[in-house]
Amino acid sequence: MTSFRWTSERLDQLESATRRGLRIALSRRGNEFVVVAIRVTSVDQHDALIGRLPMTGEDLVFRLDEVDGFQVIE
Repeated sequence: MTSFRWTSERLDQLESATRRGLRIALSRRGNEFVVVAIRVTSVDQHDALIGRLPMTGEDLVFRLDEVDGFQVIE
């Protein structure tokens, strides 16, 4: 399995989506999630995305080293 490569451009896209409160479609461990980007932070010394599920309002934590890919939904 090829790991997702976090370039500075991709990280900038993620941070921009959090500032603008955009939705992100991301895959992790074979599952796809569509969340509203809340913030990029550190969790247990790993960079992570906090995303809110639009249907339930639940916040989910996605460690960036576990993300297989993502796309910002404009």
